[in-house]
Amino acid sequence: MTAPAASTDVVTLRDLDEPGRVPALVAFVSAVAWLLVGSLLGLVASLKFNFPDWWTGWAPATFGRVRAAHLNAMIYGWASLAMLGISVWLVPRLVHAPLRWPRVATGGIVFWNGAILVGVLALLAGWTDGLEWLEFPRSVVDPMLIVAGGMVGVTLLGTVLGGRARHLYVSVWYVAAAFVWFPIIFVTGNLPVFRGVESAAVNWFYAHNALGFWLTAIGLGAVYYFIPKVLGRPIYSYQLSLLGFWTLAFFYALNGMHHLIGGPLPTWMITTSIVASVLMVIPVAAVAVNHHMSMVGRFASLRYSPTLRFVVLGAVAYTAVSLQGIFTAFREVNRITHFTHWTIAHSHVGVYAFVTFVMFGSVYYVIPRLVGRDWPDGRLIAWHFWLALGGIGAFVLALNLGGVLQGLALMDPQVPFQASVEAAAPWLAVRSLAGVVLTAAHLVFAWHLWKVLRRAPTVGPLPPWHDPRPVVVPPPGPWS
Repeated sequence: MTAPAASTDVVTLRDLDEPGRVPALVAFVSAVAWLLVGSLLGLVASLKFNFPDWWTGWAPATFGRVRAAHLNAMIYGWASLAMLGISVWLVPRLVHAPLRWPRVATGGIVFWNGAILVGVLALLAGWTDGLEWLEFPRSVVDPMLIVAGGMVGVTLLGTVLGGRARHLYVSVWYVAAAFVWFPIIFVTGNLPVFRGVESAAVNWFYAHNALGFWLTAIGLGAVYYFIPKVLGRPIYSYQLSLLGFWTLAFFYALNGMHHLIGGPLPTWMITTSIVASVLMVIPVAAVAVNHHMSMVGRFASLRYSPTLRFVVLGAVAYTAVSLQGIFTAFREVNRITHFTHWTIAHSHVGVYAFVTFVMFGSVYYVIPRLVGRDWPDGRLIAWHFWLALGGIGAFVLALNLGGVLQGLALMDPQVPFQASVEAAAPWLAVRSLAGVVLTAAHLVFAWHLWKVLRRAPTVGPLPPWHDPRPVVVPPPGPWS
């Protein structure tokens, strides 16, 4: 019997990247546009704490409308679109199959942008559902988001099902699960059947799980990909990564009720949420150990790799915000921090220091591979990094300190309410200054992206960041 002929079925990384190039670029460019819009809206909202009589004659500029528009532009505009771009680029590489139906994915991303535009304009016009993280009008914008997200999700799940990899790397688990979890929690949160206390409980079921099952899931999927990829070494423990994934899936769903400690909910519901929050130490520890041990002996690489610089600090922020969330879930702590600026600081550690930093690092890695040329100016990357790090550091430190002082004043029955406002006022000034710094960082990032998109493609040998090694795909077999 003669030996079987060697397979000639060879797929290069360029072959895997090409179908997803247009949807990824559309997602990244529009995400950065929403990052700028959200930054300006957030800066206006922050300044209104310092100058409450400023710009009050025009209704769309009032705090209640601007703050909601800022939150939704950042969550559904910047962060979600960046994650869609990462997903359509990442999954094909990991399952060894080109993106299925790329035009459907592009259409979904364009439609998602349309939904965000309609939603933000509706919020500025005063049309809102009045639920945090669910402010968009559910009768118009939410169906658009479901359809748009479904279009992208179908292409990704179709790519996973048609993949030819021998096993699914943990990043695929996180990304694929996110596109299953998100429509479930989004539809549940928007069902118009809940009233009163039930509505509050469902609201925080959605808001907390949007962070854990959408933003965190894809964020961790990106971290698990880029750290080993840039270092050229495997993740420390594949088994540990699966432990982190499955314990996140089991424990996170019940965490949201700790935001309602002291509210008119059954004690068993609040206690269950506190216990689930404490159990989150398992996935957090698993992820933290895995990421740290993967970096051991290679931390010096943060000096020259912008991707690692942002992604590793984002991973550290994930550990920090998770431990802070566990700490805040205890009743003794929550009595002080609830209804204070501490909560705002906590959410920014998660959404900005973790998710946004990971997205920054991911974009720095992916864009050159999509457009065929490297970033033109390392100084702009350095400016972006240090402005973003300094801005979010000052923001979080100021609001954590101001929030504790505010909470202690609110708890003292001998202290008038005005004292709690005055205790937080200096820290709110630091918050606004930090907002200016963050906005400057985003302008630098956007300008650099514009520069790289305008440059001519690289001519001649492949630049050093390009990996020319082919991905050899085995012929179809019983395992496929």
